Amino acid sequence: MEVLQKDTYLQMIQNAVDAKLFQTVYVSDGGERKDILGKGDLSCAFFVSTILHHFKLIDAPHVTVASTMRDMEKNNWHNQSVQPPEVAQIDFSTVPVGAVLVWEEKEQKGEVHTHIGFYIGNNQAVSNNPEGDTPFMHHVTFDDTRAVAHVYTHDFLK
Repeated sequence: MEVLQKDTYLQMIQNAVDAKLFQTVYVSDGGERKDILGKGDLSCAFFVSTILHHFKLIDAPHVTVASTMRDMEKNNWHNQSVQPPEVAQIDFSTVPVGAVLVWEEKEQKGEVHTHIGFYIGNNQAVSNNPEGDTPFMHHVTFDDTRAVAHVYTHDFLK
């Protein structure tokens, strides 16, 4: 019997919708225990990197988009940058299911954040809900309100 890694990867992404698993990472800050993900408000990178790490596609889970991107690039993910990011610029029919998307910076709760998630086909993505605390399924451009800045692909997705 053989585990179908790619199929399992894609299903794990879809099964993560509404999961609270990625909401919390505790650190010790001067002896004080702190949740650095704000009960899920800042969990997008942890969600994506945990799944990528599980399938040995990056070296470690991360809590920032920037460190996740660096680890992906170090581990043979191919970055298709979209310069400048524009909502209607990408032909998603050419993007493989399971690709990692990084959206443009946007203000969220008074701070500017980049966002990361997975492309699951049919112009749909799964990412941590920027307005909530768990992964959710949504249109790749958040209904034309946020442009994709990077599309990451990997030979694993072929």
